[in-house]
Amino acid sequence: MVVCALVLAAAGIAPAHALEPVSVPVETLALDLSNAIEYRRESTETIQVSTAPGPDGIVRRIEVRSRGTEANPTWVVFHLANNTDQQLDRLIVAPHFRLAGSGLLWPDLGASRIAAITPSQGFAPERQPSQDADVFLVTLDPGSVVTFVAELRTRDLPQVTLWQPNAYKDSVNAYTLYRGIVLGIAGLLALFLTILFVVKGSMMFPATAALAWAVLAYLCIDFGFWNKVFHVEAGADQLYRAGSEVMIAVTLVIFLYAYLNLNRWHVRYSHVVLMTLLALSALFGVAVYDPSIAAGIARMVLAGLGVLGFVLIIAMSLRGYDRAIMLIPTWLLFIAWLAGTGLTLSGELVNDLVQPALAGGLVLLVLLLGFTVMQHAFAGGSIADGLINDAERRALALTGAGDIIWDWDVTRDRIYTSAEAEESLGFKRGALEGPARDWLEVLHPQDRDRFKATLDAVVEVRRGRLAQTFRLRAKDGHYQWFRLRARPILGNDGEVIRCVGTLLDVTDAKTAQERLLHDAVHDNLTGLPNRELFLDRLSAAMTRAQADAAARPAVFLIDIDRFRQVNESLGLSVGDSILLTVARRLGRLLKPLDSLARLEGDHFAIILVSEQTPERVAAFADAVRRAIRAAIAFGEREIFLTASIGIAMYDREQREPDDIVKNAEVAVAFAKRLGGDRIETFRPSLRIAAGDALTLEADLRKALERDEMKVYYQPIVRIEDRSVAGFEALLRWDHPKRGRIPPTDFIPAAERSGLIVQLGLFVLERAAKQLDAWHQSLPGGDKLFMSVNVSSRQLLRHDLINDVKAVLARASLPKGALKLELTESLVMENPEFATQVLARLKELGAGLALDDFGTGFSSLAYLQRLPVDTLKIDQSFLKGNGRNRLVILKSIITLAHDLGMDVVAEGAETDAEAAELAGFGADYAQGYLYGQAMTADDVKKMMEKAQKARA
Repeated sequence: MVVCALVLAAAGIAPAHALEPVSVPVETLALDLSNAIEYRRESTETIQVSTAPGPDGIVRRIEVRSRGTEANPTWVVFHLANNTDQQLDRLIVAPHFRLAGSGLLWPDLGASRIAAITPSQGFAPERQPSQDADVFLVTLDPGSVVTFVAELRTRDLPQVTLWQPNAYKDSVNAYTLYRGIVLGIAGLLALFLTILFVVKGSMMFPATAALAWAVLAYLCIDFGFWNKVFHVEAGADQLYRAGSEVMIAVTLVIFLYAYLNLNRWHVRYSHVVLMTLLALSALFGVAVYDPSIAAGIARMVLAGLGVLGFVLIIAMSLRGYDRAIMLIPTWLLFIAWLAGTGLTLSGELVNDLVQPALAGGLVLLVLLLGFTVMQHAFAGGSIADGLINDAERRALALTGAGDIIWDWDVTRDRIYTSAEAEESLGFKRGALEGPARDWLEVLHPQDRDRFKATLDAVVEVRRGRLAQTFRLRAKDGHYQWFRLRARPILGNDGEVIRCVGTLLDVTDAKTAQERLLHDAVHDNLTGLPNRELFLDRLSAAMTRAQADAAARPAVFLIDIDRFRQVNESLGLSVGDSILLTVARRLGRLLKPLDSLARLEGDHFAIILVSEQTPERVAAFADAVRRAIRAAIAFGEREIFLTASIGIAMYDREQREPDDIVKNAEVAVAFAKRLGGDRIETFRPSLRIAAGDALTLEADLRKALERDEMKVYYQPIVRIEDRSVAGFEALLRWDHPKRGRIPPTDFIPAAERSGLIVQLGLFVLERAAKQLDAWHQSLPGGDKLFMSVNVSSRQLLRHDLINDVKAVLARASLPKGALKLELTESLVMENPEFATQVLARLKELGAGLALDDFGTGFSSLAYLQRLPVDTLKIDQSFLKGNGRNRLVILKSIITLAHDLGMDVVAEGAETDAEAAELAGFGADYAQGYLYGQAMTADDVKKMMEKAQKARA
């Protein structure tokens, strides 16, 4: 570089001006003609040029014919003047490749520039042999002005220089020396890194060595060394130059990935690097098609790697990653090299020193990367150099595994363990050392014989391995699980002299395994057996029953009624607490031979073996029912539950446990259909009833569409004068095949299927519409009211308020004329929610009646908060004899009047019952005494007849 700089400085390349003859001084070593040339592009193979005026002032015209293969070649014209009295020999030099100004996108990768030069006078210039440039020797006579016409092989001529022959030779020699030094350093560096990879085996070395070889390949092409080794046409190395630039980009990506160990940070880094390498590998194919495109993309990738790599290195350095920290200085130098290269490619730096300086800088970068890699790789000490023997490697592996060493000296009968074993068990150091028989004292009693037999077998057969899991008693009395793996070592006489292996504490794994096994067959909430374990125990009970006829099992299935409402109103956590309470209550009823399980949700099952007689089984079922019905205290409130219980007895005909369970499920379903809170024993006729129930539900879905549902009206009379005060709307179903189906059959089916909401809305709309018609048509009809029953599903729906509001708006009924009847038990399921809903209904103008009062477990505190205006006394208080019944009946009526409520008594069938109600002050009565449920036409006839009678 120093020699080259001196030659170039001494040459003092001076710029020349275009279109004027360039005077060639004798002393100037080199003259830049790049700005003194004129481009000509002709459409023919010939060009006519006017020469520069000579000393005589005459301008001549010359014609030059193309010698190349181009149909329309590009020409350049320049003029040289020898104003001296000496003959001058000069070299016209046009370099094949020039990095300065070659461009970033579609760069100029070099080529032979000049095909031929024709002078206006004298002999044609002679082409001089050169691999790096087009060199022509010209002779200028004293006092002559010569015009030169050069035929180009390319469209542009990046640089053309006029050199003194000796100066050009010195410049070439200086560059050759510099290039040789750089190539030598790059070659030695690549070879050294390759050797280190073979010795060390670290992934960083092949990545760095690949980068060094890629740089060496690029320098060989750039310096022309490649052309000297292989026969390549002058200026035809574009493909090799583009390929080497792509290879530098590829190896730099691999180096970053390997050195920074990106796969340890995130798997996505590996995916990104793999996709980048695939894309860059495709550039080799692009280089065959168009080397300029491939080289341009490679240069842009290198610029992007400089920026992205710097961001990545800084980010990892901030996280304390030592490899990234060590790479920061070299990468800053790489960014500076990229900046200088960018200025050179864009033409900002055009000095002839730039290109060789950048080549040397590239080698310096690889050298620094190699030093960084070696510094990091050899910083780990003696263990990191990989020169360890097999015994050391095994010792290191055992240390890394963290296992406890177990060594039994058979000859001396002494066991040795690492200190970790005593520490884990809470013993003092050396407590587990001693004869093998001393180990029997700390072993679990169930593991002692197996452990002793295994040791004796290994010593006797003199081969094999010890692989055993056992329990050792800790100092606090608890047992911990250990796994022993050892092998015998034989002496010169073939006898076992010792057994050596490792102990591993597997208590956590054993505990987790036992927990998984327990959870697989037990319920997570209650800890009771689940369905799989229940069926397994039932199968065992059936097997015992086949051998002993006196041990016949009975299966109880328990389904808590309306438990979903508990979850919806109180929350799932309260529901779980209730299930735990039920499980504990049922568990206290069992004897050791019996079994309790939770099948799913609120379904429990019992295998009863301790009781065999029908009377005792029935008594047990009743005890189960009472246990569930007992109040459950929750905070300041009490929760009351009921359950449907199905019982199935083993009768030796069932072959599988599922058969008994299915029979019990049929019994439970039948108990549910009858309203719940019942005990039903399976009998074959229930299967037929179950099938009928499914058919009934299917027919019920079509009943509304077929207009099979009818609304009937039962009179409610004033007890004082027996005049009709209102009606209760009752739903009847006239089935086309089965005739009239009673409500006790189809209402439970509607509740199960969810159709009760549609039926309730149907009755509400028909009743309101009919009442509106009676108000307008019947004499005295404007004082009538209509009662409509509301189911639990309707009350829990938020749409009930909107439904009632719409019905009242369409019917235009006076306030309180439409009464909604809700059962006492329905309201008390969720009194807080019911109170809010009833208050909204009251605001809309609906009347409210509390049906079946006295049959549930109501709270008087809630009764005074409910906005009801009518109490309906259940008919059970009108039947039977006894003073207590009359006292209760009178108390209910008095309580209702004190709270400002009307009283309606249901089930009045005799005059005596009517007189009794009148004596106690009841307001209204309803029953067969005053009329059964009738159609709207019958109501009209009855009202007209009553009007005539009064008249």
